[in-house]
Amino acid sequence: MKSRHALIALGLVAMMAAVVVSPARAQEPVATPSPVASEAQGAANAGPMQAAEAEAKKDFVMPHVLNSHEIVIPWLGHGLEKEIELPRWAPIHVGPLTLDLSPTRHVVMLLLSAAIGALVLVVAGRGAEKARREGRPTKGFAGAIEATILYLRNDIILPNVGHHGEKYVPFCLTAFFMILFANLLGLVPYMATATGNIAVTSTLAGIAFIAIEVAGMRALGKRYVNTIVYWPHDLPLAVKAPITFIMTPVEILSKFTKPFALAMRLFANMTAGHIAVLSLLGMIFTFAQLLNYSPAAYGAAVIPVALTTVIMCLEVFVAFLQAFIFMLLTAVFIGQIRESAH
Repeated sequence: MKSRHALIALGLVAMMAAVVVSPARAQEPVATPSPVASEAQGAANAGPMQAAEAEAKKDFVMPHVLNSHEIVIPWLGHGLEKEIELPRWAPIHVGPLTLDLSPTRHVVMLLLSAAIGALVLVVAGRGAEKARREGRPTKGFAGAIEATILYLRNDIILPNVGHHGEKYVPFCLTAFFMILFANLLGLVPYMATATGNIAVTSTLAGIAFIAIEVAGMRALGKRYVNTIVYWPHDLPLAVKAPITFIMTPVEILSKFTKPFALAMRLFANMTAGHIAVLSLLGMIFTFAQLLNYSPAAYGAAVIPVALTTVIMCLEVFVAFLQAFIFMLLTAVFIGQIRESAH
């Protein structure tokens, strides 16, 4: 765990960078009432039966997935939960652009992920350092974290990054732990999945893109231009010119398809899993209405509960898997651009 201090520092930098640009303004709820909300309000004024029908038509899935300026906390009152409005800051005007940097629910989740990640790594680092001073092997929680880091470093990152790739280990580990904690927080009640926000995953992919290109610049020097302009030196000029004209746009496009794939893979997997869980839970109320809240409705509810339990167990695995894949592909892309120097 020699690189734990660099890991923590880079982690905080990456997390805060994601926080700055992560609020997905396109996903914010608009101030004007939606047709469903208007219908529910009208039905509530019409009578209790119409209000119940309008309540059944409300969307209970997407509000749990999308970003918002409110967070929900447990509350011993009506509904057993309470919405807290996050502070709204005055927007910043930069020329024709208007930037709203007010905190959102996903920003809170990112800050919480950063705090948990820093706490876990600091505690594990201190435990490992104490064990080394006492001349004994690292055990318990610190030993598990150290074993995880050593496995990822020695068996995953370094073999893919290539020779003299130690300097890229902290960044790859940072990406892994940040995404992991953000994914797992989304499985906790009353929390949200920040990595289910395309703005967050795009920011992470953008940071990875910068790391990949900088690694190429450092390894290739002036030859970095060959990763942009395709120029086969061993062919005659008559053949070289048309090939260069065709392949150069492909080379440039390939640089952007890598971070695009990183962003979309993480976003799609985390969003799809939560929508599946919420949809299965919604089947409980569907069965209850179809069976008119009879005792048979409670028996039918066992089916969606069992399916939800299976999906939730799968989601825990997916949370680790997606963090691992993001880190692995980042290391592979860094290794590919550095390998072109040889």
